[in-house]
Amino acid sequence: MTLQKITASEAKRLIDKGALLIDIRGADEHARESIPGARNCPVTNLETLRAGAGPVVFYCRTGNRTAVNSGRLATAAGCKAYAIEGGLDAWKQVGLPVRTDRSQPIEIQRQVQLVAGSLVLLGVLLGVSYNPAFFALAAFIGAGLVFAGLSGWCGMAKVLAQMPWNRAAI
Repeated sequence: MTLQKITASEAKRLIDKGALLIDIRGADEHARESIPGARNCPVTNLETLRAGAGPVVFYCRTGNRTAVNSGRLATAAGCKAYAIEGGLDAWKQVGLPVRTDRSQPIEIQRQVQLVAGSLVLLGVLLGVSYNPAFFALAAFIGAGLVFAGLSGWCGMAKVLAQMPWNRAAI
């Protein structure tokens, strides 16, 4: 079983006719920006999905997460299910409404990318400018990212999630 890909405009027509709209992104992503009326059911919590009689329309930010998990999503839906090709980005591109709450922090993974990238850059700049020992900072962050990729556990994300600006969103 897989999801049938549809355009954002086709998805809008289905939703207007009663299709259930499911955002499979994390709660932090959904809180910052989503399609009005979408229910949040992260792909990591599919066992909680109660779709009903159908049809169901799934989306993520770009459509990639939905495509990668197409079989799991179709099975979890248990009815006719679709994926918005291009995700939320495609929805916005055709001018359909989006609920945005800029008071919510940016997604944890983007925060990790910003902090890790900044620390690597700082380590390299300090290593070139002042002392080669600063290259160890860049190596440490790089090793942490490799570990996170291999294990699925990211210490930096855990620390960032505890920051005051993230506590209300997650």
